[in-house]
Amino acid sequence: MGGMGGRVWRQEIEMAKVVNLFRAPKRAVAMEELQEAEVVENAGFAGCAHARPNGKRQVLLADIETLRMMDLAPGITRENITTMGLDVNGLKIGQRLRAGEVELEVSAVCEPCELMEEIRPGLMTELQGRRGMLCRVKRGGVLRPGDAIELHSAAND
Repeated sequence: MGGMGGRVWRQEIEMAKVVNLFRAPKRAVAMEELQEAEVVENAGFAGCAHARPNGKRQVLLADIETLRMMDLAPGITRENITTMGLDVNGLKIGQRLRAGEVELEVSAVCEPCELMEEIRPGLMTELQGRRGMLCRVKRGGVLRPGDAIELHSAAND
């Protein structure tokens, strides 16, 4: 691909981006996929049963790379945002990210719960340290699949 003699038109750089958006219309029902999400400051996705005003568990991020490696479909682990090109499980508590108009702050590791066993026996153990990261919404806005994700330094850096 593009040897030394060929012209380089542009450099391909893998950008981190939003791939899928999901919300739970009610607790314990299937997540619904969204083509656009209204993300509410200090709460989570509008209309999501898991939105938590003032809490640590406002939005759950998971990356498509981990899901694919574990043969899981996006949304099955109940994440709100599925990312591509971002090592979600490598993010640090306090790390800030911007996705579209929305600013998030990583608040906690999402520990796999017994709901994962309903997807596949043994999945709770398989997902240890890989289920994703929980975030607080620092600035709300509209989020869409394809929106770029930028990393910023931790709040206390």
